[in-house]
Amino acid sequence: MPTSRVASPRRYLVCAPRHFDVHYAINPWMHADVPVDTALAGRQWTMLIEAYREHGHTVDHVPPVPGLPDMVFAANSAVVIDGRVFGSLFHAPERRPESTAYETWFKAAGFDVYQPESVCEGEGDFVPTGRYLLAGTGFRTTRAAHHEVQEFFGVPTIGLQLVDPLFYHLDTALFVLDEDNIAYYPEAFSPGSREVLARLFPEAVIANRDDAMAFGLNSVSDGRHVFVTPQATGLIDQLNARGYVPVPVDLSEFHKAGGGIKCCTQEIR
Repeated sequence: MPTSRVASPRRYLVCAPRHFDVHYAINPWMHADVPVDTALAGRQWTMLIEAYREHGHTVDHVPPVPGLPDMVFAANSAVVIDGRVFGSLFHAPERRPESTAYETWFKAAGFDVYQPESVCEGEGDFVPTGRYLLAGTGFRTTRAAHHEVQEFFGVPTIGLQLVDPLFYHLDTALFVLDEDNIAYYPEAFSPGSREVLARLFPEAVIANRDDAMAFGLNSVSDGRHVFVTPQATGLIDQLNARGYVPVPVDLSEFHKAGGGIKCCTQEIR
């Protein structure tokens, strides 16, 4: 029998895709000549927010800023643990102004914001688990940022090397299911990093390439419900078998910019 899973209420920070589009290419998914259906993107995003609220979660909104089409990807703005905010310093110049917009929101909400010295992209590459902070590198966030974030939070930080440009952020290749477990796509990581993940999470859900390419690992879990792209059918089957409750939400229009459900979702812990 599958284990009974328990959901816990979460607080999410999001940004409406009012200005979302693909105007430049800073990852392999982005092609400026591929049109984005912005109206459809808006409807898909609204469905995600409604799904969060229907499952008991709190949703806060950052006002979107004209000229920042990727600001909808709220996860990249920071990582928040125990009410402490470690901000972002984007790799791409096109995205750097987003940091200021999010910092303004956090400060207005009563948070202090640490401004990192090293290139790092928030929850894109920093994934808090029950005991560790998993930290990706290889394409965006630097190794120096791993040291910086560990000194800031005092949480053991595990560096993981990403090796496939299609999985340029850690949150495209791995997500947390609950306090004890994760799901991930092994081939996105170096051999040594795969061994580390296997040691830390021997019961992990292992995704195949089809599910990973469908942004199945760019999912959000509250410990029971997993908000996941409906295209990741194999992953959904595995989640069901493990006692999780998949909540399919189609954010396919955002895949054109290299993002999905988790990219659009910053968790305020």
